[in-house]
Amino acid sequence: MKKFGFIIFLFLAINTFAQDSTYTRNVVNTLTSKQFWGRGYTKDGMKKSADYLAVAYQKIGLLPMGQSYKQPFNFPVNTFPGKMMVAINGQKLIPGKDFIVNNESPSIKQKADLTEVDSLNYQASPSLKILLKDKLTWSVATEVGDITTIQLNKRNFTAIPKEVNVDIKNKFIPNFEAANVCGLVKGTKFPDSILIITAHYDHLGGMGADTYFPGANDNAAGVATLLSLAKYYAANPQPYSIGFICFAGEEAGLLGSRFFVENPLIPLSRIKFLINLDLVGTGEAGMTVVNASVYPKAFALLNAINNQNHYISKINSRGKAANSDHYFFTEKGVPAFFIYTQGGPSAYHDIFDKPETLPLTEYKDLFKLIVGFNQKLME
Repeated sequence: MKKFGFIIFLFLAINTFAQDSTYTRNVVNTLTSKQFWGRGYTKDGMKKSADYLAVAYQKIGLLPMGQSYKQPFNFPVNTFPGKMMVAINGQKLIPGKDFIVNNESPSIKQKADLTEVDSLNYQASPSLKILLKDKLTWSVATEVGDITTIQLNKRNFTAIPKEVNVDIKNKFIPNFEAANVCGLVKGTKFPDSILIITAHYDHLGGMGADTYFPGANDNAAGVATLLSLAKYYAANPQPYSIGFICFAGEEAGLLGSRFFVENPLIPLSRIKFLINLDLVGTGEAGMTVVNASVYPKAFALLNAINNQNHYISKINSRGKAANSDHYFFTEKGVPAFFIYTQGGPSAYHDIFDKPETLPLTEYKDLFKLIVGFNQKLME
């Protein structure tokens, strides 16, 4: 009877926290706001985000994983804090919408005629070239190249580009300061056995003084889900310890997770399983699990829970891939899944990955699936 009562309590607790979608939505809205400037490399976007997460951890009641919630590290990065002007045929273009500058580009101020190399490739000078693209996507560079490349959204152009006028200013930072944000709920019976939930909080930041990349699905949604799970586990401590890591530097090459694995705040051998959440703001078309074929028993367990409760419409299996922060843990022998969802808006690494178009379709079901999976791992 006592066991039955506990199961009822657990069911109610899971559903109560999973239903708290207002909190999750508020986190997404906050992290994607102008104040945090794309959680990147200009206007203190990443630092403000790390500070916000550290305060959130404290409010939730997580213990620091190390001496503090933050694990600092640094790396080189090319940034664009100021001038970002491009005009084609005398018409000024809108950054992010009409054009992007390749992330490794140096500063340039130049006006030149364009020579057509082919229908999608134009040369202005040895130091400046123009490309026409169907979709504009940005990323992060840790070095500066020799040539400035401007990508134009070809859907916005009917006339052939004949003349270009650019004024772009980059700033290379050799030791950009970042921090992973790490917290813990101590286990009640086996505190040295740890389950970890991770998500990267950094995004692409800003391109110039007026354009930033919100990063709602990538990866404010993952961070919001992580914080919701942290709230649940802080209120419902488990036999195992549950750790929470928000990584910086993922967009620059998985740098935060690599630094953690090389400088672990807890022995990696104590991590019994790790779930990495990245791009989880949709779900109409199901979800995919990276490392599913690497850990077939764990994947079968996840599927059994999902089939019993009808949470996610479809769970796709994928093999090993170095495409998110689970990777370096896997390389060190830590069992890990990387979960991402499918369907919904297709915005990715662009200015259109906004909170107002992010459906969070499967947040509640994903929450319950993760809690159920972790529960089975602790039995």
